[in-house]
Amino acid sequence: MAGIGRRMTLSLAAALVLASSGEAAPPAAPEVAEASIPALQAAMANGALSSRQLVAAYLARIAAYDQRGPRLNSIITLNPRALAEADALDRERAATGPRGPLHGIPVLVKDNFDTLDIPTSGGTLALATLRPTADAEQVARLRAAGAIILGKTAMHELAAGTITISSLSGQTRNPYDPMRSPGGSSGGTGAAVAASFAAVGMGSDTCGSIRVPSAFQNLFGLRATRGLGSRSGIIPLSDTQDVAGPLARSVADLAIVLDATMGEDKTDAVTLGANAHKPKSYLDSLTSDALKGARIGVVRAMFVANPEDTEAKPVYDAAVAQLKAAGAEVVEVELPGGLPAPAELNAGLYEFVADLARYLAAHPGAPVGSLKAIIDAGMHHDQLDTRFADSLAAPDRTSPAYAAVLARQAATRANVEALLAGSRLDALLYPTALGRPPVIGAENIANNCRLSASTGLPAIAIPAGFTPRGLPVGIELLGAAFSEPRLIALAHGWELQAKPRRAPFSTPPLVNGRSPGMQRGTTRINAGAAVATLSYRYDPLNARLQVAATTIGTGSAAPFALALHRSPDGKPGPVLAQLLGPGAKSGEADLRLDARARADLAAGRLYATLHSADQPLGAEHAVLVVK
Repeated sequence: MAGIGRRMTLSLAAALVLASSGEAAPPAAPEVAEASIPALQAAMANGALSSRQLVAAYLARIAAYDQRGPRLNSIITLNPRALAEADALDRERAATGPRGPLHGIPVLVKDNFDTLDIPTSGGTLALATLRPTADAEQVARLRAAGAIILGKTAMHELAAGTITISSLSGQTRNPYDPMRSPGGSSGGTGAAVAASFAAVGMGSDTCGSIRVPSAFQNLFGLRATRGLGSRSGIIPLSDTQDVAGPLARSVADLAIVLDATMGEDKTDAVTLGANAHKPKSYLDSLTSDALKGARIGVVRAMFVANPEDTEAKPVYDAAVAQLKAAGAEVVEVELPGGLPAPAELNAGLYEFVADLARYLAAHPGAPVGSLKAIIDAGMHHDQLDTRFADSLAAPDRTSPAYAAVLARQAATRANVEALLAGSRLDALLYPTALGRPPVIGAENIANNCRLSASTGLPAIAIPAGFTPRGLPVGIELLGAAFSEPRLIALAHGWELQAKPRRAPFSTPPLVNGRSPGMQRGTTRINAGAAVATLSYRYDPLNARLQVAATTIGTGSAAPFALALHRSPDGKPGPVLAQLLGPGAKSGEADLRLDARARADLAAGRLYATLHSADQPLGAEHAVLVVK
């Protein structure tokens, strides 16, 4: 019932958006998959594209893939005035020209950013009807720059976790493998940006929630220096560690959003003086040779041996080799004093309950006023039950343990700054996450979030490549305070060198406004007196291959096995599935294909072999071809 209601709500929201101007969407919205902000602006500047068409195109992709197809479940609410706002910005462009590079560009924001015209839920059912009276400062700056807030993205409930599940929206899925988590808590933004549901997206990071979704979705994501960007109007998790910023498919898009959103905010005292550290434009940092002569320190102690991360090791090694090939000097370094355990650096443990209550008190229309009220009403997700109970039982800011955490954070920052300065390093390098995106239902993600979060120093997550199964791998560069221009330059140099961006298979370009449909095929194996008939269908948006088979044969020709294989090099390859049970004449398989198997299917390298007593090695086979 809950899932059905969720789908109906989103469909209605999309209908409202399209009806807001009294017109239907254009019959053939332009395809915008993977389009960059500069490319979109160029198309609007020459009249090939309008902001209205751009909004309609993103809405078409959301309709095709968020609650259909791979069912990413990344959007909580769409802006019902998005098309009307696009029309107004199109008229303004025609009359006076664009305000800047974000003029008419649709942006998605995490649902813990206050928005005046769209509810702000924090991903919790208890706040589903909360309507703030003002935009968050960074949202207001985006609008002032001409951006259209297309909608709000799903998040881990109240940002208190890393798998993006909540009592309001349920589980969000990863477009690179819909059976896996997108990471969190900004996983809705990560999944939506990777799937090209908007040009760019906004998230928040208390300990990895911008960077982990970026690593798991092949994106660039920046956790800025504490004090560079406003947190006003964002539901807090930890005042000491909260930061807000963009996730993007390219470094240029990231820089454009930073230009619009970073800077001093008098309502957020932590940013006072930020303008002195903000360059004229972060876009000016994008040079082609930034890696030449750069000194990068590899922190091997943060490449923790994790059984789930072994397949990423070759990706890390290749990235380091490519940095060297591009002219960077890569040196092995150790953190003075080592890296404290996560709990030893976690200020949020002591701050969350009070900081949330402070936010809710500033919103008189909030249905609840505290975390305890949410729990008492049973309006939180079951997977958050223990986490929230622990938060209520935790000590507060008056605890000596809290003072000890802040002292360790300060000491860790001093050690990192000493290492950067003493070794003349531009940045430290380490993996963003340890292990691949967890399967749906897993609760923990091992990562290296705490070094930046506890020191307040900036870190940028960078796509490093993919495992053989097609799962993204991310690395991270951490620099000195307010070194964002240098980090952006290094990330852009890497982007030019490695060209790491690859779109997810599950959200391909639309064809005449529609997603690709089911593919089907049949084949037959004739092995003397033994015969097998296979029928199969393939869902390309979920990489789901369903095969049904029947066999005939008696005596020595009676089939005892019908195996499905992959053959990456044209030679006999490993078995993916066995289609016959012992003594059975028919059988079936329901498979989720990884990147290798998807490539083999597309290239005609998936095949079935029939085995019988007189042909035990399966002398005959048939290739699966889908249409």
